[in-house]
Amino acid sequence: MTLVLLSFLGGILTILSPCILPVLPFVFARADKPFVRSGLPLLVGMAATFTLVATLAAVGGSWVVHANQFGRWLAIGLFVIFGLTLLFPALSDRLTRPLVALGDRLSNSTNAEGQPRDSIWASLLLGVATGLLWAPCAGPILGLLLTTAAVQGASASTTFLLLAYALGAATSLAIALFAGGRVFAMMKRSIGAGEWVRRGLGVFVLAGAAAIALGLDTGFLTRVSFAGTNSIEQSLINRSQGMGMPAEAMMPGNGPLPVEGTFPSLAGGVEWINSPPLTPAQLRGKVVVVDFWTYSCINCLRSLPYVRAWADKYRDSGLVVIGVHSPEFAFEREPNNVRRAVRDLGVNYPVVLDNNLDVWRAFHNQYWPAHYFIDAQGQVRAHHYGEGSYDTSERIIQRLLVEAGATNVPMGLVDPNGTGVQAAAAGAGARSPETYVGYARRANFASPEAAHDATTTFTTPATLTTNQWGLIGVWSVGPQAATVQQAGAMIRYRFRAHDLHLVLGPAANGHPVRFRVTIDGHAPGAMHGTDTNAQGEGTITAQRLYQLVRGGDGERTFEIQFLDPGAQAFAFTFG
Repeated sequence: MTLVLLSFLGGILTILSPCILPVLPFVFARADKPFVRSGLPLLVGMAATFTLVATLAAVGGSWVVHANQFGRWLAIGLFVIFGLTLLFPALSDRLTRPLVALGDRLSNSTNAEGQPRDSIWASLLLGVATGLLWAPCAGPILGLLLTTAAVQGASASTTFLLLAYALGAATSLAIALFAGGRVFAMMKRSIGAGEWVRRGLGVFVLAGAAAIALGLDTGFLTRVSFAGTNSIEQSLINRSQGMGMPAEAMMPGNGPLPVEGTFPSLAGGVEWINSPPLTPAQLRGKVVVVDFWTYSCINCLRSLPYVRAWADKYRDSGLVVIGVHSPEFAFEREPNNVRRAVRDLGVNYPVVLDNNLDVWRAFHNQYWPAHYFIDAQGQVRAHHYGEGSYDTSERIIQRLLVEAGATNVPMGLVDPNGTGVQAAAAGAGARSPETYVGYARRANFASPEAAHDATTTFTTPATLTTNQWGLIGVWSVGPQAATVQQAGAMIRYRFRAHDLHLVLGPAANGHPVRFRVTIDGHAPGAMHGTDTNAQGEGTITAQRLYQLVRGGDGERTFEIQFLDPGAQAFAFTFG
């Protein structure tokens, strides 16, 4: 329920974002009509269409993107006709018969007495077109919703959250529409300017269609999105952590641990590593820790030293650790990639490949990493989401082992020394957010070019504000990643963190790709990461997370230049 409320409030806040500006003329063009027969159908059509398109775009692949692009151009054409009929009512007499009928239906249908008649279906059609064209700025709340949709797939819950977001936006637009209608009526009564207002709305409708056709809604307006709105959204997300969103499990003093449910099925896994398939029935009598992770997730990698240490320390006492590898990116679904990662990371306990996220859904999980603690009776007794609280988690393991009758359970706490990308995050100050390079969940993008699924030459301002980033050179940007099409292409990011990581992949043919990193225009020196040297040089050999910067404080400008074509860039994470 908290997520639904959060989604609705995020939608309401879109009225404060400049990304709403291009569609406002489409909404206000119906301000002089009765709300129930005109404004309400338009907003319903907008909310329903946005929800459908956003759900499919998050889970449906590139064909949805192409289909939606076709629909956007149809919608732009529809609004051009609508704007022209508002601007030049006499023009309908000179249009061909089909366009006359369409223009009349959209602008000023009449009844038998010649009086204006409002068409619910015309307003609904305009709402559908608006929903196809509306591209809200991807603030923290919308980013959270799209991530949930991408991870959980097309489901009733994710669609409902996106619908709540769209209804929030529709609510704020309805309030604005009521106010606009009053102003419109007052102007008609006071100065008889109804026709001029009508023509002015026609101009604004055409301007809105032109802005969307030129990509201003996904380019320039996204970059100038109000920072205050983003901070409000992030504050709402932070507050929601304590109002119903799952939080970490803590031991209730010396009392018994609660029973949170029964051990869900593991049958959805497509393959097992380090073990034959396991079932809850087979594991009865064992204490089990289920660790949801994916090998390019920095938070998962930083918790991995502790999970490995628990598996080794308590194996002889009856503990079984199971890693559920639930992928985020397409390349993490490749069994060979996961096997290599398991080997390279030193994971020696059972790992199930949850490529279809069936185990993820069986646990009703939402986070990477997530740890579930299951007793010898097959009951879930505690859980923990995210990094941290390792001491508490280990004491829960010890208690469950003692409850199961294990003797000589080793006490004390592990203190693993993670290195490289598995090293603990430095400090707890403000950090740049996880940033996706693909357009499906892209935010804070500073390049003016907004091409999707096409080879384009990108530019980025030399000076960026905090958390802004952009592409330079020839790239092809897809929903999950951007691919270098010509050697010399770059990414520039103004970040705040101690560590900077970037999920990268080599060329599609597997050829390694060389790169060079700079910080504030200079080689990183002592601040180089484990995947770069002091000169900032490195090579992409596999699809994984690369640590490029380790050390330093404050805001800095990071640049990575790819010396060979073919590299794929997926997401930035910070520590």
